[in-house]
Formats: sequence, structure tokens, C-alpha cells
Amino acid sequence: MNDWQRKSPLDWEMYVNKLVKVVAVEKHEYEGWVLTVDPVSATIVLATFPENEKGSISFIMGHAVQEVEILQEGDSDMEQRLARIVAPKESQAYSTEELERRKNALKTWLETNHIPVGEQGELGRTLSVAGVLSIEPPYGPEQCSSTNEIILARVQGLLQGFLQQQR
Repeated sequence: MNDWQRKSPLDWEMYVNKLVKVVAVEKHEYEGWVLTVDPVSATIVLATFPENEKGSISFIMGHAVQEVEILQEGDSDMEQRLARIVAPKESQAYSTEELERRKNALKTWLETNHIPVGEQGELGRTLSVAGVLSIEPPYGPEQCSSTNEIILARVQGLLQGFLQQQR
């Protein structure tokens, strides 16, 4: 186990959203913005933004990392740019107010149709249907999750119909 792998997740967190140079085995060097570090394998996920090209993602396996040097601190613009890489496309399009409006409209519609629904989570952002299905923002069929496949399929179908009515 190398020094990098011995670090704790709190140690790795200080590298997130920073431009780094990573020296790996056989003197391979990588440069990019740290998106995250996998806490199990110590793998570093780097994002690069070459000019006139789409960004790219690189993975440097934890066991291969020999040295990591911070080259530049990330500003708020870079943090947002990095966050957009991993954020689902749908969530980027909605403001906090729009998500709240969508949640309330869906909750009202479910209650009107006698489907038991409540809010859960610290911020109440997740809708819970009958205690067996969750709907996360932005409250579309793709954001439904349940261990019961029959209920999942039926609620996703209902939700698809509801969203088509809204348009």
C-alpha cells in the first residue's frame, strides 16, 4: 500500500476542485481538475478541458499514484463546471423554485388520485409513495426507485401520463 492509499477520505477531500499534477508508476504524469477520489480504491478522477474540445475524464488507479501536487485552487466557476459534469442533465435545467413547484404539483396530483404520498429526507425533497417508492428531483419517471418492480412500473406509467398532461 502506498502513501496515497493510506490517506483518509478527509485528506483526499482537500484535493477536490483543484488543479493537480499526478505522478504515477513508470513516471507517467497526469494533470487535471480533481472531481473526486474513490474512498475504496483511492482512484483519482480527473477532468480536463482542452481548448475547442469537450472535456474528458481520466481515472488514475490509487495503487499507481506516487505523488499528487496541487497546482491551482479552483474558483466558484470551476466548481460549478465540475459539478455539471456529474449532475444529471434534467437537474441542471431547473431552479430551486421550479423543483419545488414540480414537487408540489406532483404531490397534489397523487393525493387527488388517492395515492398516499409524503415527503422524506432532511429537506423534504424526496417524495415517498405509499412508503415503498421514492421520487427524487426533478420528479420524472427516471427518478423513481423501488424494490417492488410492479409498483415501480405502474407509478412510472402514471407519472409519464401526468407529465404529458402538464405540457
